[in-house]
Amino acid sequence: MPQGLERVIAVVNGKGGVGKTTITANLGGMLAASGYKVLLIDMDPQGNLAEELGYTFKEFNDDGKALAQTLAFGSELQRAFGVRENLDVLIGGSQLDMAAAGLTMKHGKDPDGAKKALSTPLQGIAVEYDMIIIDCPPGQETLQQAALAAARWALIPVKTDSSSRKGLRDVARRLEAVVPINPDIDLLGIVLFGVNRSAKRVSENAREGIKADLGDDAPVFEATIRHAEAAAQESRERGLLAFELEEAVLAAPKWYEVVRGTAKSTGPRSKSAVGVAGDFQALGEEIIQRIVEHENQTSSTSATAGEQQ
Repeated sequence: MPQGLERVIAVVNGKGGVGKTTITANLGGMLAASGYKVLLIDMDPQGNLAEELGYTFKEFNDDGKALAQTLAFGSELQRAFGVRENLDVLIGGSQLDMAAAGLTMKHGKDPDGAKKALSTPLQGIAVEYDMIIIDCPPGQETLQQAALAAARWALIPVKTDSSSRKGLRDVARRLEAVVPINPDIDLLGIVLFGVNRSAKRVSENAREGIKADLGDDAPVFEATIRHAEAAAQESRERGLLAFELEEAVLAAPKWYEVVRGTAKSTGPRSKSAVGVAGDFQALGEEIIQRIVEHENQTSSTSATAGEQQ
């Protein structure tokens, strides 16, 4: 794996609405708040990462123009610095549709070059970051392949319904397509998103269905992300991540203070934000643990091989 790309995670599924962008934003923001230097890459023409991070109407939001030029012509990557402390972003948006069209044409003449449209320029800046997370589009196969060709790990969010899990097969096919140029890519894990906390049997059935599709060794995370529509809506409206909304909720005036007239109720009201933030924390801990365990195992294997030579 090229230096700096060992901790690149592509959040991917062939189906939309399964939490890819929400997971990308919240994992990235949480890791950045923990002291990791993080880069988020929005490869989705919908550009919803802007809404999750609250920069939709900021001047630096170019709707993916700079990233599209890099993908299509190999120009230098242009980052939005300091979107959060320790958090930079390569901005996506509708301009990526043109890049996708250009990569499709390039794929006919130089398929490997098209797939490396992101990995090649990313190598120049990757060493500056502890973690890089890519939000992949549900469609646009050329953009997905470019993201996967740059990634060491694939993280697949799915919902508990069977139709959502059909996207797993598309991901498996696209992972296979980039193996010739990125043989190090591996499945980091599958995370259940939008889970009803009171329907435990539904979650268990989903886990069983995933293993039936991918085998008993399919790495399904223990952590799940609960369904909490009020928290999700308030997060997007305020441009706050789950842990930021949690902090705002806990700092908001108590109901009796508002009733007494000693405080005004202007802060967030979604109490479920606390639980959602805890879900992302648990997922983040599992992700870091898996990556570190793999890195330690790889280092140990390399050291043993060196001693035997």
